[in-house]
Amino acid sequence: MKIKLDENMPASLKGLLASLGHDTDTVVSEGLAGRDDSTIWSAAQEAGRLLVTQDLDFSDLRKFMPGTHNGVVLFRLQEPGWPALMSRAESVFSTIRVDDWAGCLVVVTQHKIRVRRPERDAETGVQ
Repeated sequence: MKIKLDENMPASLKGLLASLGHDTDTVVSEGLAGRDDSTIWSAAQEAGRLLVTQDLDFSDLRKFMPGTHNGVVLFRLQEPGWPALMSRAESVFSTIRVDDWAGCLVVVTQHKIRVRRPERDAETGVQ
């Protein structure tokens, strides 16, 4: 899967995702850190990449309707800090077929994953 990590994600996540076979780049490595959301969004779409972020702005279904983009994975964890984020990301990306998330809005919480798919309005939960 082609993935772009937003600047609010740990840089070490790139190596973890690469070790799992994902083609991963980062907003920071592309010199896009500090740029507005529309610039980040455009870069992810032009590169055909799933955007992985903690930025709630990308969860707005009016702007980012599933099926109209390459996909968004939004991490919303209660436990603060990058160690918790890395642990959850490793769990998710090593056990779930994320290739199925192209075009979807995916919200990852501490114990649940909600996937909003393009072909229907209902959310499905995956433990």
